[in-house]
Amino acid sequence: MQRKLVGLLLALALALPAWAALKIGDAAPDFTAQASQAGKAFSYSLADALKKGPVVVYFYPSAFTEGCNVEAHTFSERRGEFDAAGATIIGVSLDSITRLNDFSADPKYCAGRIAVASDADGKIAAAYNIKVVKAPAPVPDSRGVIIDHAFAERTTFVVTPDGKIAAAIGGVTPSANVDAALKAVQKLAKDKAK
Repeated sequence: MQRKLVGLLLALALALPAWAALKIGDAAPDFTAQASQAGKAFSYSLADALKKGPVVVYFYPSAFTEGCNVEAHTFSERRGEFDAAGATIIGVSLDSITRLNDFSADPKYCAGRIAVASDADGKIAAAYNIKVVKAPAPVPDSRGVIIDHAFAERTTFVVTPDGKIAAAIGGVTPSANVDAALKAVQKLAKDKAK
């Protein structure tokens, strides 16, 4: 019962709109971070990714939690649509790279199709003005492993190649978050084609 109550409180706290997050037109803070894709760690650079086109930077509370599992799976399943719009995707959480190696390779979630970056010290979240909350009590993930870090608010940014925020999405369900990000990158691709 306590686990469900803690999970509910955490979900409510993180579902509130991203009032303090960066807005459309703001410069997106550049970052490099240790990331994982298909269970393999690598050094991720937003600046390098932007050379290829727009980037969807999505912050999420924690790997292996209900909403984050859905969100990662949905991004993974729809990656081809993002590719068609010329966009790449990077998930960012306060998870350790070890947790992310497992999450990125898991066929039920990232399935090796999307990269996820470790912001273990919270500096990237802070740069993007993302609300971070500490769990009121130990919270187990969907595998039963205790999560040992704070949780970043679920917020997504679409960043254009010139480093500007074209869309800021928050306060919606994980699936609606993916839908809104896809619409934003498709609009950018359509506008570019004109």
